[in-house]
Amino acid sequence: MDGRYGLIFDVDGVIADTEGVNFRATRKVFADLFGVNDVKRTDFEAGIGRGAEAYVLAAARVHGLEPSDEEVQRAVRARQDNFLALLDQEPLPSFPGVLELIETGLNDEQFHLAIATSGSREKSQAALEAAGIPHRQMVYITGDDVSRKKPDPELFLTAADRLELEPDRCLVIEDAPDGVKAAKVAGTVCLAVTNTTTADHLEQADLIVDSLENVHLTDVRRLIDGEL
Repeated sequence: MDGRYGLIFDVDGVIADTEGVNFRATRKVFADLFGVNDVKRTDFEAGIGRGAEAYVLAAARVHGLEPSDEEVQRAVRARQDNFLALLDQEPLPSFPGVLELIETGLNDEQFHLAIATSGSREKSQAALEAAGIPHRQMVYITGDDVSRKKPDPELFLTAADRLELEPDRCLVIEDAPDGVKAAKVAGTVCLAVTNTTTADHLEQADLIVDSLENVHLTDVRRLIDGEL
């Protein structure tokens, strides 16, 4: 058995509470571009974890809008600008346990770490740096590097390939149903954290936790080795 392990982190909703910032950034887009002022966070649920276009379209459909491809791209660009502006104005602390798990993984020669997010490089890098994540020491895959977004497995297959590991030697940490589905279709082990949605929406995961605070490398090893 290969004695190496891969640990792959999603960004939005796993590293830090970027979903709250995503919502506020996109709510402004709906007011400014579409004249819709009553969007709610739940309007975006169908698009969480699937990339910016899917996120915008989810709420558009809730409100009976059918934006053109050009309008969607304009909304995506405005959303990213709003997101970056919000990060400039306020801190973005990482969720409990995230930094500790990353730091112990980086210091263990058995572990190889990656970031894999459907978000753009510019947007995700801003979030990672705001949260103090040492992403330059990790393999880093974004939506800019793949042609198909979650729930397609391409993102996680690419991350495993860059880590030079078979998918079943990798554990993906996710917070959204489409992310969990993508991880399982890719053949990885999946740990889901209920930062964004409830456990019943994450039931395909191999393990569901409320926080990464009590997740340690021993748990990751046992999950990958099929002992937990």
